[in-house]
Amino acid sequence: MPIATGDKKTGLNHSPLTQQLVEALREKIMSGELASGERLVEERLSEEFAVSRMPVREALRQLASSGLVIIEPRRGASVAKFHGDLLRELVEVRATLEALNARLAAKRHDPQQIAELEALLAEGVKNAHSGDDEVLATLNQKFHSALGKVAANSVLQEVMLSLRDRTAVLFAPRSRERAPQNWEEHAAILRAVIKGDPELAGLLAARHIYNAAGIEP
Repeated sequence: MPIATGDKKTGLNHSPLTQQLVEALREKIMSGELASGERLVEERLSEEFAVSRMPVREALRQLASSGLVIIEPRRGASVAKFHGDLLRELVEVRATLEALNARLAAKRHDPQQIAELEALLAEGVKNAHSGDDEVLATLNQKFHSALGKVAANSVLQEVMLSLRDRTAVLFAPRSRERAPQNWEEHAAILRAVIKGDPELAGLLAARHIYNAAGIEP
């Protein structure tokens, strides 16, 4: 799956290539195509994307800084793997912040923002039964990001950005099988936001995160 043309060993334009690699690998991780704990071999990725190893190495470093990838001495890079107490802690924090996000959205929404969310919801529902994993992962990310815009709290969105990436690894194994349910839950959250019911919106958003992770609150 080349992402650039030309001689892959030239070393030119590493910064643009690195960003393309970061996005491509992030999508594969968030869709579950690259599984939790799976090794990320530089040479193999270099061949797959038709680039030199330098931008691959830099992309893995950037993904490690966001928590999606783990780099260990003598073992190299692998997709982050969470278990035990850390898994629950991540879910608890995200559920709490998503609840706040939904409450703020219910208080601050306007018709144009609601129209954007409704369009994303319709596309997500349409793809829930027939779409591929990467499409669904992208739509899911867009829905939560759009809800964040409605909430209009830049500090909260900055915190959520990294947390959503990290927890996406946890949700990926279940996301395909429960895609219709995910979008039903998104629809319920949006209805509460439109209704202007912050408490219900927050409750539904938190419950959605626990459901997606397969963890009891």
